[in-house]
Amino acid sequence: MQPSSKKRKFGVRRGVNQNPAAYLSLSELFDRYMALKKTQGWARLTIQGYYTHYNWFIDYLEEAEGLPDLMNEDITSDVFLGYVEDMADRGLAKTTMNVRIRTTRAFLRWCYEEGHIAEPIHEKFKPVKVPNDHVDALTPDEVKRLLNVIDDTRFVGFREITIILTALDTMARISEIVAMKRDNVDLREGTVRLEADDTKSKRTRVVPLSPHSLRYLHEYMIETEDFMTDHLFVTYDGLPLDAGTFRKRLTEIKEEAGITSKRVSPHVLRHTGALLYILDGGDPFSLQQILGHTDASMVKKYVNMADSDLIMQHRKHSPLNSVFDRKKRR
Repeated sequence: MQPSSKKRKFGVRRGVNQNPAAYLSLSELFDRYMALKKTQGWARLTIQGYYTHYNWFIDYLEEAEGLPDLMNEDITSDVFLGYVEDMADRGLAKTTMNVRIRTTRAFLRWCYEEGHIAEPIHEKFKPVKVPNDHVDALTPDEVKRLLNVIDDTRFVGFREITIILTALDTMARISEIVAMKRDNVDLREGTVRLEADDTKSKRTRVVPLSPHSLRYLHEYMIETEDFMTDHLFVTYDGLPLDAGTFRKRLTEIKEEAGITSKRVSPHVLRHTGALLYILDGGDPFSLQQILGHTDASMVKKYVNMADSDLIMQHRKHSPLNSVFDRKKRR
């Protein structure tokens, strides 16, 4: 669909307030929406995420529809449903699709409730269904395979191992990890403080560290003292490490480790840490606090996965297995 060269004429639309704001383009409405959310104290990372996801939609609009923006009369559910189909055609993971859908949907709900658009698009533009009983996670053996292929005699390799161990131990998001400062780490108390401005929930949380990650962090912090920077994880030049750089490197490590059946990403490390925590006897309530979740829905997924693992282990090691095996031998 090519943009029209004719000047648009806006008529009276039922259900839309008759004020200048009702005739703003979608991007102008988005700018107003984000300005409002900034005044409401949204976290910096949340705001960045909304801009990123909106730009993905604009990219789709330009490529698929030939439009740099949408005017009021063009803001319809068909455009956004087409966006969902395009994401599916591109092979995006359903979880990735849903993150983009939810942020855009929240914006569209605001547009409708404020009277800027006539159609309640958010009621049709819904997240796609995904299995709710499973998350990607690595086994302890797969984690060891990742660590074993990294050359820790090099600075980059030692940094990678330290980040992986920190990610598994703290179960922090990669955005929270790369934002860590040196003084956030308390080696004496064995904790790391995640600042409110760097967390998704906009709440400061203090996360415990095990002796394993503490040992690596201690040595890493000694090695990087000469960089004279507040940032904890840095490049060779002493600049803050970019999250994208670590994501790309994890993919390379995964291939070197020969892990072909699973995706390996910073978020998979977070899932892995949470699942192993539950499997080792950790309780869901403390896990929710460590993860920084405001509700227990995600924690329940880890518990359900742990229960499934327990069933498998019981089938393999049931006391009755040996009883009936003896009868067979007789």
